[in-house]
Amino acid sequence: MITITPRTSAGWQAQLAAYVLALLLGFGASALLITASGASVSEGFGALYEGAFGSWEAVLQSLVAATPLISTGLATVIAFRAEIWSIGQEGQMFAGAMCGYWASLYLGGAPWLIAIPIIILAAMVGGGALGGLCGWLKTRFRVNEIISTVMLNYVVVYLLSYLLAGGPWTAEGSTSYHQTPVFDENFHLPLLVGSVKLHIGFPLALAAAAVCWVIIKKTPLGFEIRALGFNPTALRFKGVNVTRTVLIVMCLSGALSALAGVSEIFGVNYRLRGDVMAGLGFTGIIVGMIGGLNPIGAVIAALLFGALANGSLYMSVLSDIPPSLVPAMQGILLLFFLSASVLVRYSISIVRPVHV
Repeated sequence: MITITPRTSAGWQAQLAAYVLALLLGFGASALLITASGASVSEGFGALYEGAFGSWEAVLQSLVAATPLISTGLATVIAFRAEIWSIGQEGQMFAGAMCGYWASLYLGGAPWLIAIPIIILAAMVGGGALGGLCGWLKTRFRVNEIISTVMLNYVVVYLLSYLLAGGPWTAEGSTSYHQTPVFDENFHLPLLVGSVKLHIGFPLALAAAAVCWVIIKKTPLGFEIRALGFNPTALRFKGVNVTRTVLIVMCLSGALSALAGVSEIFGVNYRLRGDVMAGLGFTGIIVGMIGGLNPIGAVIAALLFGALANGSLYMSVLSDIPPSLVPAMQGILLLFFLSASVLVRYSISIVRPVHV
């Protein structure tokens, strides 16, 4: 009989070994897929490396791709550590970008030193409010957070589609592109290195990871978050206001997701478009899980996925690998990483029945 039991603890060495093995197996399976398509494995992986790490500019571009994943991964860490299964990172990210753009409409010619903090704050308030709404529905009406967050994802996305597809935010003559006009230059997030679009959103995401680590490990709120995930009944008998804790967790998670949306729109694209953000929230859920629901682990996982995302663009352009194989390879790697995260958190053993 096969039994699956949670591990009491898994050292960082075991986790590192599991993820390295998952990476190797994922690339091995991808190599078989490339070979079956008739393409060159060495050429494909060479282009992948070149795109991710082949030059200083490629490394910086990988960090740009990782920036929104850090924030959505942290949003997942905060919620899932409390065993609040929020799937709303995508919608909260969109809500943050929308609220940031809405705030920019009223800032006119304000200097960037004033405009950018207001835009970021408005975005995080918008994303936090959407997350808080799901928390309120959970605590007040016992609405399952999976249902409410998934449904609100669609509400937000369709609202954005209305606003950009001939609605009040549509750029003149751009109805078919679903986008706003280009932002004023004083609304652009300042760049860190030359002309590469590595903007201040990256250090902000790292700072958010540090804050999340301190909150979870060193504060009473972090104790409540961990205890809520472990035993909410015991936490309630200890005198903690569980409703308040759930609302705080969901607001924090939503604000972190919103940070991803505003950094991607105001730091990379300079106009609000739905397609450039699609999927970043859902990928953030995977990043948080692969990171072991640890803020530092989520940062590492986001950096890896950012490198893979940037390298895969080069691989599809510079090699003869069919474009349809690129998302398939990404899916294979995700599958192996998720399998590794399960093996780290659970012990699988075979128990032979004893015959008397």
